[in-house]
Amino acid sequence: MTIMKDVSIAKSEFVNGEGAINKIQDFQYDETLFKYCCDNRVTDYVECFTGPDVMAMHTMLINKPPDPGSKTSRHPMHQDLHYFPFRPADRIVCSWTAMEKVHPGNGCLVVIPGTHKGELLPHDYPKWEGGVNKMYHGIHDYNPDDPRIHLEMEKGDTVFFHPLLIHGSGANKTSGFRKAISCHYAGSACEYFPVKGTTQESLAQEIIAVARRRLGDPNAEIRYEDIWKLRGRLVKGREINL
Repeated sequence: MTIMKDVSIAKSEFVNGEGAINKIQDFQYDETLFKYCCDNRVTDYVECFTGPDVMAMHTMLINKPPDPGSKTSRHPMHQDLHYFPFRPADRIVCSWTAMEKVHPGNGCLVVIPGTHKGELLPHDYPKWEGGVNKMYHGIHDYNPDDPRIHLEMEKGDTVFFHPLLIHGSGANKTSGFRKAISCHYAGSACEYFPVKGTTQESLAQEIIAVARRRLGDPNAEIRYEDIWKLRGRLVKGREINL
């Protein structure tokens, strides 16, 4: 699993316990957390999008910390498809479940409805004064005046959304942590495609560089799709391409 720390506390020696963790990614091989991905109350809806052969491709346990005043707890408006080297987009869906009440005060999800019908837009790190968390890419070229919806949710509420939907989350202005759990699913008949020459290439190189550091070999031959093949885990049905 990948343990992520908020940029505002990542180098601090005085933050530990709950406060030291912003996000846990890639929990699909933790048998307790993976039960979320296999819960029929989730997968019954997921199959409507992916079909019967379902892969869990990206998993996250989110622990949005109280914002220290730098607004680093924000997540820029983005499209999840920016991260994924597989298609078609219509066979990918995210399940996002609130683990406690979420609202604008603690940084609930914010979406721009209808944008799932658009195209994948170029992403990059936002130019925020307080800094931005690793891999928190955002869209620079979208209309900030487009109507947004804040998804206020009770504990246990779940939302399913398309990987082209433009969404993000605001700063956590409370003194507590905002927790949620999510899984991106894809139909296992989806296919990988080369991101070289696309708007996703720079992100792919960034992720490959992280993988090389973990391997301790800066020249290791790693393909972006190989990283995703290691992440994916079959939920139900057949494992076909992914």
